Amino acid sequence: MRQKLHSHLLLFLALGLLASCSTMQTSVRERQEFTKNWAFSLGENPQAKETNFNDNQWRKLNLPHDWSIEGQFSEKHPASYNGGALPGGIGWYRKTFTVSEADKDKLFFIYFDGVYHNSEVWVNGHYLGKRPNGYISFRYDLTPHLKFGQENVVAVKVDNSQQPNSRWYSGSGIYRNVWLVKTNPVHVAQYGTFVTTPEVSEQSAKVAVSTSINNPRQQAGKFSLQTLVLDAEGNTVAKTDAEKISLTNPATEVKQELTVTNPKLWSPEQPYLYRVVTLVQKDGNTIDNYETPLGIREFRFDAKEGFFLNGKPMKILGVCNHHDLGALGAAINVRALERQLEIMRGMGVNAIRTSHNPPAPELLDLCDRMGFIVMDEVFDMWKKSKTKFDYSQVWDEWHQQDLADFIKRDRNHPSVFIWSIGNEIPEQWGPEGTPIAKELAAIVKSLDPTRPITAGLNEPYPHNSIFKAGVLDLVGFNYHHQDFEKFPQTFPGQKFIATETTSALATRGHYDMPSDSIRRWPYKWDEKFVDGNKDLTVSAYDNVSTPWGSTHEETWKIMKKHPFLSGMFIWTGFDYLGEPTPYTFPARSSYFGVVDLAGIPKDTYYMYQSEWTDKPVLHIFPHWNWEPGKIVDVWAYYNNAEEVELFLNGKSLGTKKKQGDDLHVMWRLPFQPGTLRAVSRRNGQEVLTKEIKTAGAPAKIILEADRSQLKADGKDLSFVTVRIVDKDGNLVPRADNLVNFKLNGKATIAGVDNGLQTSMEPFKANYRSTFNGLALAIIQATEEADTVKLTATSEGLEPATVVIQVKE
Repeated sequence: MRQKLHSHLLLFLALGLLASCSTMQTSVRERQEFTKNWAFSLGENPQAKETNFNDNQWRKLNLPHDWSIEGQFSEKHPASYNGGALPGGIGWYRKTFTVSEADKDKLFFIYFDGVYHNSEVWVNGHYLGKRPNGYISFRYDLTPHLKFGQENVVAVKVDNSQQPNSRWYSGSGIYRNVWLVKTNPVHVAQYGTFVTTPEVSEQSAKVAVSTSINNPRQQAGKFSLQTLVLDAEGNTVAKTDAEKISLTNPATEVKQELTVTNPKLWSPEQPYLYRVVTLVQKDGNTIDNYETPLGIREFRFDAKEGFFLNGKPMKILGVCNHHDLGALGAAINVRALERQLEIMRGMGVNAIRTSHNPPAPELLDLCDRMGFIVMDEVFDMWKKSKTKFDYSQVWDEWHQQDLADFIKRDRNHPSVFIWSIGNEIPEQWGPEGTPIAKELAAIVKSLDPTRPITAGLNEPYPHNSIFKAGVLDLVGFNYHHQDFEKFPQTFPGQKFIATETTSALATRGHYDMPSDSIRRWPYKWDEKFVDGNKDLTVSAYDNVSTPWGSTHEETWKIMKKHPFLSGMFIWTGFDYLGEPTPYTFPARSSYFGVVDLAGIPKDTYYMYQSEWTDKPVLHIFPHWNWEPGKIVDVWAYYNNAEEVELFLNGKSLGTKKKQGDDLHVMWRLPFQPGTLRAVSRRNGQEVLTKEIKTAGAPAKIILEADRSQLKADGKDLSFVTVRIVDKDGNLVPRADNLVNFKLNGKATIAGVDNGLQTSMEPFKANYRSTFNGLALAIIQATEEADTVKLTATSEGLEPATVVIQVKE
């Protein structure tokens, strides 16, 4: 029977029975952000590791921090345009902190969620270690070197000077969060719980919990382990105790089982979360508490019928995303990640691939809470390199530990459904792919046998040496959409996932005519730029892709037909820094996104929205500002309707219906200024109407904040879209006005952008030129409440102001 816990009793339990602990003059685990008041200096300084080093002249900042995004774009930077044309280098970080004399019997650990890269850490001059991989989370034990009751100094060297070491923009620095964790000597180990649901039905769910307990000082006593499952409202829905545990070894594993009756199942539509609370007790007193997320769900892949979640068929509708946050660079920000996911959810996306490395933990937390299926990917290369200074240099020494830490960190997230052990690995073309794949899969299965393993194969055929290893539960297709329908014959009995698809190219708001022929661009690997616009723009009609990829419609038309095609991950959801394709400067960010770098949707966003959601959609494009008489193709994406009629200045240009597997309808007509109006109908009844008007000269600025209230936490963000409109409020589609920003109040401008892949304006600035009428300013709260006013001005235009309330 469920026991309702009052809030004070729940707190009592979650903190580990503090009343009994207080009699021991001790407390349970504490985890605090360790991100404020760091000192930073760019450049090599070997003496900075010493405790008495004077860093008074260094820059003071809060983490997370990415120094590369603060730089200027240049083709001379060794990362090249593929690395975003931004600088790398060496940076040092230092922080002074104290620990109480009363805590001298405790253990202290410093956790880094990610440092890019080749980080080395010292505390009080003592060397703690090095971690080459810039995406892996890691920790060090500070305890032996701490001065209790006195000042301590932690120093971190970050070396991102050897470039290129990535195929995209990596960022530089301590770009993810840092934590200081205090525990009792007997405590749950790092990543010390593994929670699974081996049996799930609507009536009950078995919850299996494996807990690893550390006792490094070999403390004696009577130990027990209490485990509770709490629902979202704080009710205890299951509870078990393990008594008289022997902790004679430094590490001990305890296995327990619980049953949750009538569970609420996790799904993208209803991402219901439970919590597992683990209480370690000694002599009847709680000495450690540890919390693990739990989403109860059951899923499977079928060779014939595709993917099933909680017994129901579901198509995985995913996107690949790199880790950068546009103008914010690689420095993690929860609100920026949340905004990305909100934009993707609006498109109908239900899945994310973490291309091509471990993500920030906060991304998985958000996917748990918001309901996204995750393909969690660990490596972009193995022993064979893709760039001169990449991870292959340290593969032999580090890949086993990095993989194990990655799996253990992420295996409790209900959003994680698939492990990917590699992306487009060069070893797939040689015999060495087989033994490495077997080794990696064995590590994964030893730590988590509950999820399928895949790899992104860009040679997805039976002779592929990674496939021949026999360890892939899902055959991962990177591209090769023309072979999807032959999969059951090519891979009999195997299960399919499209790990990466499409690679279509588009510049938001730019249109080349005619639109009804597909172009592959650039079409030669050995030339930087072939067959494209000289300003490096790409038409936003869905008719341009890379030679190895497809347009969005080409792949989706096939994917939607067959149940055995379990799902897909589009390359990519968002444009990202680096890897521009036309392979030339000044392009410094990608063209692949369905959404541009500033978070503004391109037109194909609405094609997916019309296919992947039930929301009524009618989207027509392009803009309606052309030279008189120019032949213009007008496209319409729509759903929940049978037909669309187009009008120009009130005159009908005819009604169109999708034929066969069409995903859009099109009209070709000579331009006349005025109003273009589309009407969608079902059973003769109007569903939606959309209009586009010929815009006049730029007249004023419009500011639109996605959020008008922020938390005074020093992190929260408001994304303010800048629109250049004519006197009647119509967006001016080619406006490139320079907009200056002035911010009054206790907040900062964290970044500016306009989505143009070739813009050389800095992201850290108080100005930005609009691109095709649009730009973005990102406002970041401080830790003080205030009324903040952002004013945008531009020569000859009526200014605009938006007010944002920052509250405690």
